Amino acid sequence: MKNKKSFIQGALCGALAILSVVGLMSCGMKAYSRENVSGNDTSGKLGTLRKLIDETFLGEVEEEELREGIYKGFISGLDDPYSVYYDEDETRTLIETTEGEYDGIGAVLSQDIDTGIVTLIRIYEGSPAMEAGLKDNDILYKVEDLEVTGEDLSEVVSHIKGEKGTEVNLTVYRGKNHEEITVTAVRNRIQAQTVSHRMMDGGIGYIAVSEFDLVTYDQYKQALEDLESQGMKGLIVDLRNNPGGNLTTVCDMVDLMLPEGLIVYTKDKSGKKEEISSDDAHQFNLPLAVLVNGNSASASEIYAGAIQDHGTGTIVGTQSYGKGLVQQIFDLKDGTSVKLTIAEYFTPNGRNIHGKGITPDVEVEYEENEEDPEADNQLEKAVEVLREKM
Repeated sequence: MKNKKSFIQGALCGALAILSVVGLMSCGMKAYSRENVSGNDTSGKLGTLRKLIDETFLGEVEEEELREGIYKGFISGLDDPYSVYYDEDETRTLIETTEGEYDGIGAVLSQDIDTGIVTLIRIYEGSPAMEAGLKDNDILYKVEDLEVTGEDLSEVVSHIKGEKGTEVNLTVYRGKNHEEITVTAVRNRIQAQTVSHRMMDGGIGYIAVSEFDLVTYDQYKQALEDLESQGMKGLIVDLRNNPGGNLTTVCDMVDLMLPEGLIVYTKDKSGKKEEISSDDAHQFNLPLAVLVNGNSASASEIYAGAIQDHGTGTIVGTQSYGKGLVQQIFDLKDGTSVKLTIAEYFTPNGRNIHGKGITPDVEVEYEENEEDPEADNQLEKAVEVLREKM
């Protein structure tokens, strides 16, 4: 388990939130008076704004919220959906989430970077979310009275989390007809279940990875060892709907699978290149298939891209998300933090997949089976691919 300091200094490559700016119309507006301030004098302009607030603003002023708003607005001015300022509560939530234990409802959220729509892509087994009746692929519309579409994903998460035993109301849209459903979930202590596994017929092992957190490597390694002890003859790694996560974690996991060689390399704004490689201590030598879809992003694409470029496995599914950027979280030494895009990454063969994604070796669209909700034609195709090689 890494501590707070090591987490803050780590690099993230998760597919996170979208930022939006809402313009407000005014009525009954009085003519304005011009203040003499240089457009390039930021501190002077802030002083002028403060003076205007003190002298004319009718409402109450919350000093801390005013300051936090300045910092958030400053970073949002970068016009980068992946660069975000986090206040103390949001920073605490980030740390709790990546450490693998937190008070919440047990659901994995993903957000479309273009529309800002938030989707519950995975509900933990036996979690408060499951007990409340929430399901995979529910579209989250409201947390209490807050409409969450377009809100920063970390802020949405912070509203859902809360003290163990307290309630939170969520409104979701479900199914093709977008049925509106409101449920009440009772928050509890959650152990992040980032990896699940089972042995399938014919000695085919199956590992699903929902995200790449600090706890994920140990869970993944344990799953591999368990399946190997059962006589596994081939393996499917399911990265569908995995939005990404910690760069170090995914590279450590890929290191378990590849021979000695390049996993990924990054380039920063100055063109400095940094390579991350696997050693020869571990190598997976059985037939391997990796499942991806349009919600497989960033760290998931690093995993799939490395396997594909080394030719050690077959990528099955649909085109992945296409996020080829790396973020780093910087500790601001006062309990707050800022996440900035610091580099772009490339697969071992030099592919920059940003805006493009990983193209599967075997493309197959998911087909919903209304008569058998448990049917999974993409998984069936992956099994077929493995059996041809076993």
